[in-house]
Amino acid sequence: MPLHVVLVEPEIPQNTGNIARTCAATGCILHLVRPLGFSTDDKYLKRAGLDYWHLVEIHYHDSVDEIFAQYPQGDFYFSTTKAAKDYTSVWYTPDSFIFFGKETAGLPEDLLKKHYDRCIRIPMRAEARSLNLSNSVAIIVYEALRQLGFPGLELKGRLRSEINGQP
Repeated sequence: MPLHVVLVEPEIPQNTGNIARTCAATGCILHLVRPLGFSTDDKYLKRAGLDYWHLVEIHYHDSVDEIFAQYPQGDFYFSTTKAAKDYTSVWYTPDSFIFFGKETAGLPEDLLKKHYDRCIRIPMRAEARSLNLSNSVAIIVYEALRQLGFPGLELKGRLRSEINGQP
């Protein structure tokens, strides 16, 4: 089972496009919780994802509760600057769902309070408000994949000639 990245009400198409590209490169499933702050036909969204859209499995949801109902056995984590534990101190499973909030407000307070023991944060300077959403997703996804042994991913580089089938 792949990891799941959940974006709750994302607002900036370029961030979602970059996150979709990360999901394409890693095999993570992307879940988008409405309302979205952009159209999925947005040119900035598509440009940020480049030509990887065919590699991304995307699910759309009308609420966070819909995800909980569809995946009752899910291993849920909630990324927030308000968490007490950092993202490297938990053990991810192949069916982990990592939730990220919208760029301007993060995840809803009531959701964080309800699941505070499952909240994680990326350490940073106290003066910094937060990291860019797409950077945060990449940091946490790659830690989770590292813990799982990078399942399904190439662990060594290939020359462009090898990729193109040339000697």
